[in-house]
Amino acid sequence: MLTSTHTFPKDFVWGAATSAFQIEGAASTDGRAASIWDTFCRQPGAIVDQSNGDVACDHYHHLDADLDLMQRLGLQAYRFSTSWSRVQPDGIGAWNPKGLDFYDRLIDGLLQRGITPYLTLYHWDLPQVLQDQGGWANREVALRFVDYAETMAERYGDRVASIATHNEPWIVATLGHEHGIFAPGIKNRRTAFQVSHHLLLAHGMALLALRAAGVKAPLGIVLNQGPIVPATDSESDRAQARFEDGLLIRWYMDALFHGHYPADVLAHLGDDAPQVQDGDMRVIRTPLDFLGLNYYTRSIVGSEPPTHPPGTELTDMGWEVYPQGLTDLLVRLGREYPLPPLYITENGAAYPDVPSGEHVHDPLRADYLRRHIGAVREAITAGVDVRGYFVWSLFDNFEWAFGYSKRFGMVYVDYASGQRIPKDSAFWYRDFIAAQSARHVTPL
Repeated sequence: MLTSTHTFPKDFVWGAATSAFQIEGAASTDGRAASIWDTFCRQPGAIVDQSNGDVACDHYHHLDADLDLMQRLGLQAYRFSTSWSRVQPDGIGAWNPKGLDFYDRLIDGLLQRGITPYLTLYHWDLPQVLQDQGGWANREVALRFVDYAETMAERYGDRVASIATHNEPWIVATLGHEHGIFAPGIKNRRTAFQVSHHLLLAHGMALLALRAAGVKAPLGIVLNQGPIVPATDSESDRAQARFEDGLLIRWYMDALFHGHYPADVLAHLGDDAPQVQDGDMRVIRTPLDFLGLNYYTRSIVGSEPPTHPPGTELTDMGWEVYPQGLTDLLVRLGREYPLPPLYITENGAAYPDVPSGEHVHDPLRADYLRRHIGAVREAITAGVDVRGYFVWSLFDNFEWAFGYSKRFGMVYVDYASGQRIPKDSAFWYRDFIAAQSARHVTPL
């Protein structure tokens, strides 16, 4: 439990996060081309409310006002992603000056307001032209990603606090290529695991290229993780939990830190295991300067469909509110892997927020954040090197397959008018950051 006596390290970073497709809008403005999510949104039934990202929060046209709002909310840092199809519409060849200029304005605007930029290169929005060439299932796309990363780092690397290659490759591979419920909507397990390998390979190749180019910004990757626990103590439930843990956590962590995929998962996959060329795993194991972790909840798995007992606290996504899982995850990873510094790059909750005049009361979200920040503090106390925490999300936004039906933001967005209304949780977070900063001020 977080109390007023719980302080964090002096240089601990407090921020909020977004992604390009979810907030920018301006889908066909100033030379931006279609991404796989623009295409996926047009597939009947793909998005629950039949919406798309054409306008979203229209952040592209509200940039200065949004930056001013971040400053008023006291954010120390802002994690964002660049839209590949905005800066290089075909994913290869010509660059789009207007797209590049937008991110110059974003980064410079943040710095002018005393907010530190944290850049993510890929948050799921592959240029559609590259998908037409096979997408991430095509090994050549990893090379295109390296070119993209090099240009982004050359352009912005001297002004950002870090560069993350991918956000949540598990989502791209599994939800996008095995279950088909995210873009590009493919349902093929063999393809999904080949995609996961190419994503990790692209990550490692990009790190090597950026370091060879002299990029000084810390380099890393962002993974979505959470404890996976068996529903019962039966042997079958425990075996299933171990396997699911292998798919979500060990598949990525073992590759990044040990240079191999977990043997039990490979054995289970059989012919669906990815094709790995000589030297690939050495590239994937390229040392990280940091690791970003996105945490929302734990997973309970078993032979019977999991059910939450009466009284279980759930978010609007139906996810269990379980802060202890964040502490457990961090401590476990610190025990099992040679970790670099960690950042909680996403943590937050969706609730069905409704404005009341000029106010939005969201006490459940403020409580969620408070308790999860406390869970991070417990992990630090246990010896885990966590350097920062980013709330997901700054704004209500396009929540992928859920469209605009789920609100994760600390700032309410009226999508019809574009109005922004900071919720009570935004003011709680502002005051919390200020209180943390005040505790580290040395009296004169």
